[in-house]
Order: sequence, then structure tokens, then C-alpha cells
Amino acid sequence: MAITEIEDRISDIITQDNHDQFIYDFLSVYDFPKATITKLRKGTNNLAKEPGEVYLKNRLYFKHTDTDLMQSFVDVKEKVNQLGSKPRYIMVTDFKNVLAEDTKTSDTLDVEFERLPQKFEFFLAWNGIEKADFEKENPADIRAAERFAKLYDVVVKDNPNATRHGLNLFLIRILFCLFAEDTDIFEKNLFTNCLKQLTKSDGSDLDSFIDKLFSVLDVEKENRPSDTPSWLADFPYVDGDLFVDPHEHLKFTEQSRKLIIDAGEKLEWDQINPDILGSMIQAVASEDSRSHLGMHYTSVPNIMKVIKPLFLDDLRQAFEDARGNEKKLNQLYDRIGKIKFMDPACGSGNFLIITYKELRQLEIDILKELNQMGIATMYVPSVTLDQFYGIEINDFACDVTRLSLWIAEHQMNIKLRKEIDNAVRPTLPLQHAGAIVCGNALNIKWNKVMPCSLEEEAYIFGNPPYLGANNQTVQQKSDLANLFENSIKTGELDYICGWFYKAACYVNKWDKNLQFSFVTTNSLTEGKLVGIFWPLIFEKGLRITSAYKNFKWSNNAKSNAQVIVEIIQLSSLNNKMKKKIYDSHGYKEVSNINVYLNDGPTTIVKEAKGSPIFNLPTMFSGNRPTDGRGQLRFTKEEYKEIINSHPEYNPYFKRLVGGKQITNSTFDYVLWINEKQWLNIKNDPVLSKRVQKVADARKNLKKLKMTPWRFRDIRKPNTNMIVIPATSSGSRIYIPMTILDNRYIANNSTFVIYDAPIWVLGLLESNMHMIWVDQIGGKLKEDFRYAKNLAYNTFPVPELSTRRKNEIEALVWKILDIRDEEGGTLADLYGSPLAEKNPKPMNPRLLAAHQELDQVVDRAYRDRPFKDDNERLSLLLDMYSKKVNK
Repeated sequence: MAITEIEDRISDIITQDNHDQFIYDFLSVYDFPKATITKLRKGTNNLAKEPGEVYLKNRLYFKHTDTDLMQSFVDVKEKVNQLGSKPRYIMVTDFKNVLAEDTKTSDTLDVEFERLPQKFEFFLAWNGIEKADFEKENPADIRAAERFAKLYDVVVKDNPNATRHGLNLFLIRILFCLFAEDTDIFEKNLFTNCLKQLTKSDGSDLDSFIDKLFSVLDVEKENRPSDTPSWLADFPYVDGDLFVDPHEHLKFTEQSRKLIIDAGEKLEWDQINPDILGSMIQAVASEDSRSHLGMHYTSVPNIMKVIKPLFLDDLRQAFEDARGNEKKLNQLYDRIGKIKFMDPACGSGNFLIITYKELRQLEIDILKELNQMGIATMYVPSVTLDQFYGIEINDFACDVTRLSLWIAEHQMNIKLRKEIDNAVRPTLPLQHAGAIVCGNALNIKWNKVMPCSLEEEAYIFGNPPYLGANNQTVQQKSDLANLFENSIKTGELDYICGWFYKAACYVNKWDKNLQFSFVTTNSLTEGKLVGIFWPLIFEKGLRITSAYKNFKWSNNAKSNAQVIVEIIQLSSLNNKMKKKIYDSHGYKEVSNINVYLNDGPTTIVKEAKGSPIFNLPTMFSGNRPTDGRGQLRFTKEEYKEIINSHPEYNPYFKRLVGGKQITNSTFDYVLWINEKQWLNIKNDPVLSKRVQKVADARKNLKKLKMTPWRFRDIRKPNTNMIVIPATSSGSRIYIPMTILDNRYIANNSTFVIYDAPIWVLGLLESNMHMIWVDQIGGKLKEDFRYAKNLAYNTFPVPELSTRRKNEIEALVWKILDIRDEEGGTLADLYGSPLAEKNPKPMNPRLLAAHQELDQVVDRAYRDRPFKDDNERLSLLLDMYSKKVNK
């Protein structure tokens, strides 16, 4: 049940004239079985003995009293202390006030009876939700968003011809007025009280009220007409462009009027988080986002992962270094008021808001340090909203960003007033943000949005849209093509590449004082995109200065939306800052961060089409069927039925494996014949029908339609073949590969090396190769996506002696023997030991054999042991670099 539904149900209960049934109705809002409440009404499970009392074992002791409320509460507590098992809650009320206690946490509630709906979460333990857990989900923000969703739906329904812009602007302005009256920007409850007192209950004159109010809020008091009604005179001048555009006239009803009043009376606006609320309000007005209300806002810890390495850690360290030094503190105070910040995909402004609040907090901390040093200071603002810039394609999100920044400013103004004596910073009139521009960030010149000079310090950051090449619209593909001006083929680029390239061009122009950091999927640091994209960035004279590698980017909300991402920070080569690689345990300083986000040389591995560049046999993609969705493929049952009727057909079938069949140690059958064999069976009703369906599927394929009785590709081994699944779980230590004889055919969900020496399988099943696949090859989410041209054809292999090959081959046979002896599928044997949830260990005998193989392969690369996988990767990259340069 939504928060607002719970509140409204409790509101209906407490506004009833007769409260005789109050406690039973109140319990029905929570997760109590109807039968339990029915028995309680009848008294069959009410263990209390006094009139007006209800005792539900382990759950509640309730008392209604007409005498002193506190004394009654004390009396009930004494009774509860005598009980063998305490009820979770004690609740006493005279229907004017409520006193309650959570006996488990010792939390207490003392609230007016009419305010009980807004405190419903106090009793959520009945629903299995502890108060602390509920508070983590930002209930004030969810309340606001849910109430506004209801209001928005009603107003939209009542105004089918209204413009989207007009509706959104109305929503933003109402939200500001409600926030203002709860946080001392307006007089307390000024907006809601005026609306209640001065408009009709049917809402018929509410539009006129709104129009008059919004018009006057953009006019300074001394410039307002002399005949301005006194009730309007109480409202201050707001400015900030929030009320510049005229109000679009709307129809209001009794329901929409009530919903606005409810939002004013039932919400606690002083408790909202602008970074979260902004995203949620945006979702309210976005039809495609409504189902995700409360999901799509970025957690503060994740935002901090971006801004701390980029600039905040440096500023905080500068503050620590300046403690006790008036000159350095004043220099830092002056510096933070001049830095510029831009999010070129700002959405509803989360990154800008958190950055603003962090800078304002640093401003406060500097002033406190100066005061503690005994230095008298007259408060002069340092950090202002005009240092913050954003680009966003959605016009409503731009409005939400501005509103959220104003809310954040007011909250920090209140904090300043509380923490620094005589420091007052008025919120009104609203200050202008630097520039929150509505437009396509890839088509806008960023230096026009945030102009910079060579002397200025500026940072660009954010979480741009990822969108892989296959998920882009025609317009988005056009954006990339225009941006790169046909310097490269952009068809394979992720959409986020545009933001990296625009930022690189911007930093290249202004040099060392500018840096940027973006959240991205790992597609930029794995797979073939690396070789296409990164040379363009390095041509702009940039380098990677910090990185967070492969972590789950979670959103704080009712549902956690998670995606595997990385954070990449870049700056000019002239910037001498230390380079750091971060993980969940902290960071390590390194000499260089390469494009794979490891400590090592900047070597870019590009696809090698055709043959391997080292001494390995040729690998092929498995055979593509193009057979009308499996018409040449037969299950074991289908195969047996055919062979039972026609045993002479047995030579016409092969065992067929794909990636899943390898992992699950199973196979199907495939019709595998030549033209002469087809002539022998073409009159068979079952087989001819299958082949005809293949012919139908290939009717527009000139060459293939002539041979519908065979696969598109027809490669098969003479003796054996090494088969590798094209995709495999990333939670395994090794990709389960296998070797099969000539009874088998492999389809195109595999990669195959035909008639290869056995030692090749040993190399591919080694940790050394797995490191190369993991770092250089691409991934499908968290899973391995094997790439022949990138993971295999480029894999560095040293010169191997016959003795070494024999040693590796012997261990491969040992691994294959253990697989047979232990039994089970390869999925079972290789397990998922690296899985975060429900990890399944790898078979211990098999693991030991693989580790023995790893040691032998390691020794083939160098005599002394490797310190870690990063050292192995550095050696492989060095071998690759020397080979391609040679």
C-alpha cells in the first residue's frame, strides 16, 4: 500500500464522529488478518479486563481514557510490566492526543490525535518493517511524490487540452509554495490557509486564486498595484524566474482542491531531500517513468564516488592543511566561491545539488574554524548558485533542477544561521543558477553554457545515458555521427561516448584547470569499443587520473535498480595530480591508469581479424544454421523416432552442441548431409517438410535457398575440436570449455578450433587466458562474452618448447579425466564461486587440477612467480604491444 493510502485511511478513521471502533479500524490499516480483528471486536481474543482497554497478545495494549492522559499511560505501563510477554506497542488516547511506546526500541510517540496519520510509520513493526529501515527510504520524499502523483493525475484528467509545459509549471510552483510555507520562506501555513479560507470548496474559483497569487509573486512589494488585496500583500517577492511565465488557466474541482490542501497539511516539507524529491517529482510528470516512482534517483554515496576524487577530497585536504592559518583559510574561502561545476546530463539535478550542499558545508566549516581561532568575521557569501550549470533535454527536468537547487540553498541557509552566529543569508529573492539549459547536450556548445578562461577552475561530472549501439534511436545515432564529423564510423559507439568526447574537447581547450568524471558501463573499458574509442580521447591530450572499477550502482529507493558501472575521471596531461584506483576498500596510488582501469602501460588492444597474431591455430565461429528457427535440429526424442522407423538414416545425423549444451553437458541432433544424401531422403515426409520450411525461410537469400538441406556454415572436425561457449557466467573462475570428437557439430553460439593440439585447450583454460578474456574481451552484463578477434586472436603466447606443451597437455587430460570421474554437468563442476548471492563452489578436485595447470602456464611466461593478476596483465599487454609494434 502506498504511503498516502495509509495516511488517508487513517485520516478517514480519526475524522469519524464516533470513535468506539477506532482501535479495530486502526489495526485494519496494518497487516492484521481480518479474522483476528473480527475476534478482537467480539472480545474473544481480547485479554484486557478493564472497559476501554484492548490487549492483543504480543501486539498491542490499547486504552481509551477520559481522565489524565499521562497518568493513564503510566498505569498501562505498570500493567504491561506485570505481563509474561510484552506487547510490541502500548497506545493510550483521549481522542485529542495520543501517547504510545514501542516496547522493543523504547521509542515513544506524543502527538495530537489529528496528526496520527502522519505518524503511521511508528507502528510499521506490525507489517514487519522496523522504523529505522523505513526512514532509510526517505519517507518524506516518497510522501510528497505520491501526493503529487495523485494531484497531477486529477488535474491532467480535468484539463485534457492543457499543455504539458503548463501543467508541469503549475506543479513546480505549487510545490515551491508548499515548501516555502513550511520552512519560513513564507509565513507558516500561509499558502494553505489562504487557499482554504479564500476559495470555494468546489474548486470553481481556485484557478483565479492561483493566477492572482502566481502573478504577484514575481513583483517586488513596492511595485505591486495599490489595489492589491491584503491577503496577497502577505506574500513576499520570490523572483528567480519561477513565476515569470504567465499561469496557464486550468480547471479545478473539489477533489483537486482537497489534494492541494492535503499536500499542505499532511506533508512535512522541512524534512525533504531536494536531490531525491527532484527525481521523484520528475517521474510524476513523466508517463514512462511513473511506474518507477521512487526508483530512479541516485544515492548520495554513489554521487560522492564521483565528486570526491574529482574535487571534494582535494578541497577537504586543503581545508585540513589550512587549519590555524587565517591566510590559507581565506584563500580557500575565496577559491570555492569561484569554481564552476557542470553536469551535461543533469536530469533533475542530483549531482549539482549534492555538490552545492557539500561546498556550502565547507564554507560553513571554514567560518567555524576562523571563529574558533578568535578571528571576527563579517559574513560574506562565498558559494553561490551561479557557479552551477547543467544541460538536460527534458524541459520539466530543467525546472525541477532549478527548484531543487533553491530548496537546497534554503536548507543550507538555515544550517548556516544555526551554526554561525550573526550569519544570515536570505533565500528570497531566489538566486539564479548559473545556467540550467534545456537542449541536446551533444548538439550544444558547452563553452557557451559554462564559459571558462584559462585561469578558472572547473569540473564536469554526471551520469550520462549509456545506450548501447543497438538501443539508440535514429536521432541518437545522428547525434554521434554529427559530433564525430565522420572521423570514425560511429555505428558501434555507445551513446555515452559522445559525452566523453565533448568533455575531452572542452578540457583540451582550457587545459589543466579542468577535469571531468562520468559514470559509465564497462563497455568503454572492455571489448572492441576500447580500440575504436579511446584513441580519440588520447588524441585530445588527456589521461585517466582516477577510476572506480566494476561496482554495482544502486539507487536508494523502494526497489533497488542496479547496474554494473565504472567511474572514469580524466584531465589534461599537464595536470600533475596523483592517479588513484578505487574499490570498496579504498584506493591505491599508481603510476599510470590504462584504458582497462589497471595499473599499467597505456596499451590499447584492437581486434585482430583473420588469424591469431601469436602462434595459435585458427579459431572459427560455430556453424550458423539459418534454418527457419531450428528446422534442421532434432531433439533426442525426435531423432529416436526417425531412426526407429528408418535406421538407414543414422549416418545423416550428427550430435549438435551450442554454448548452453556444453555447459549443461547435453546435446541435440542435427540433419547433416550433402547433396547426394539429400536426394536419398527428399521423399521422406518428415524430413522433406522440415527442409521445405528452411527453403521458405531462405527464399530471399540467393545462395542459401539453393541448399535448404544444410546449415549455412558446414565446418566439422576431422578428428576433434575445442569448443568454447560464446557466453558464460562471470561468476565462474574459468570458462567451461570442452573437446569433442567428429560425431559432433558446434553451432554459432560457440567458438571452435578444429583438429587442434590438446595443449591449446590448456592455454585457454588457464588463469592467464581468463585474465585476458576478463580485461580485454567484452562482457554481457557481468557474464563473459567470448570474442574471437579480440580475446583469442590477440592473446599473447610465448614460444613453447615441446616439453612445455607435453606438460600442459598432460594436465589437460587430467582435468578431462576428473570431469568424467566426478560426473555431473560442467555447470555443476565449475559452479559459481564468485556469485554474490548463493555462491556454489567449484568441484575441489577440478579446482586443484586447474590451479596446477595455472602454475605450469605461468612458468611458461616467466621464471619467477607473479605477485597478482595485475602483474600478469601488465606482462600480457607488454607482449602484445611489442608484437604489434614489431
